Amino acid sequence: MLQLPFIRENKETVLTGLHKRHFANAEDTIDQVLNLDQQRRDTQRELDDVLAQSNAKAGQIGALMKAGDKAAADAAKAETAELKTRSKDLGETLRQIEMALQAVLVTIPNIPHSSVPEGRSADDNEVVLENGEKPTLHEGAQPHWELIKKYDIIDFELGVKISGAGFPVYKGKGARIQRAMINFFLDEALKAGYLEVQPPIVVNEDSGFGTGQLPDKEGQMYYVTEDKLYLIPTAEVPITNLYRDVILPEAQLPVKNVGYTPCFRREAGSWGAHVRGLNRLHQFDKVEIVRIEKPENSYAALEEMSQHVQGLLQKLELPYRVLRLCGGDMGFTSALTYDMEVWSAAQQRWLEVSSVSNFETYQANRLKLRSKLDGKMQLMHTLNGSALALPRILASILENNQTPEGIRIPNVLVPYCGFDRID
Repeated sequence: MLQLPFIRENKETVLTGLHKRHFANAEDTIDQVLNLDQQRRDTQRELDDVLAQSNAKAGQIGALMKAGDKAAADAAKAETAELKTRSKDLGETLRQIEMALQAVLVTIPNIPHSSVPEGRSADDNEVVLENGEKPTLHEGAQPHWELIKKYDIIDFELGVKISGAGFPVYKGKGARIQRAMINFFLDEALKAGYLEVQPPIVVNEDSGFGTGQLPDKEGQMYYVTEDKLYLIPTAEVPITNLYRDVILPEAQLPVKNVGYTPCFRREAGSWGAHVRGLNRLHQFDKVEIVRIEKPENSYAALEEMSQHVQGLLQKLELPYRVLRLCGGDMGFTSALTYDMEVWSAAQQRWLEVSSVSNFETYQANRLKLRSKLDGKMQLMHTLNGSALALPRILASILENNQTPEGIRIPNVLVPYCGFDRID
């Protein structure tokens, strides 16, 4: 969440940021926050005053009794009882105001970084760079959903039988290349100084709230009703929540974690040709990098993470481009996001394979993730990025590297796969 003092002291900056996001009713929402905040502070001051009076009266009672002034002592007791009733009522009023304030605060997205471009949708995202040559395919080249049937490496029908649409079964060389990519991505992250962790793939409500999936995206998450647990949409959620309610020693900064997990997304309302095959799934594998940084270092870290993801794409020999997302297309919790897209030669379109984001203090405020820097307790900046999500990477490898004789495996994956061609 945004911090209350920041909203209070920077109202116009907050409104400018919300307008860049095209956040509806920005003025009314911020005015509501400020009004509730003023009510909260006024009520707190009144409560503090009543408690102070009550404590003073309680101190007087003993002295009056000792002095033998029973009438005055009884009067003081009656006043103390009234003050206790008043303090109880004020405490309940304060609780109601704080609940109302919290309910509004969680609806407000993060404020975009100054470099975030204007725009309402993906059509307005800024292309930062494009790298690599788009391959020219032979006559009769096919999209990946035809190739996987031709070479019998992924079976969607079996997945439907077992679970439903969007849950493919990888087999043979299809399963082996999945494992190869996971190990390659993890090894590259380890070389870059990340610590590997293997987190749970279900999280509780507090974890979902801490990273901003709840209450914003509950409709996109699978929910285990009886146990009140959510299947993770990304490893960002459990890995970042390792540091919920933690005060990190400065010596431990920066934190750099990497983890592989399956990911689960309901993707409600998704349909059409753009989601065929591996383009959009309910279950998929992903390697995620997560960082916790001092505020002054977080944007340099974001650029470093972007370079790390680009390095993976270069080693996979995939043409790619980097986008800076506009205000209207950014995720709820992000201050700045880069998307990486690879070229799908048979589909003749770009496919998103990674988002790398800086959340500044937005998640840390929910998580109560802090460090003592220069003698002062401060919220940290959190960042995360896909490095990488597997399905669309595999789709592009299959399509871009197809030949009449089979599908060539990128050289960097051959030692992991144990084969250099699918035929």
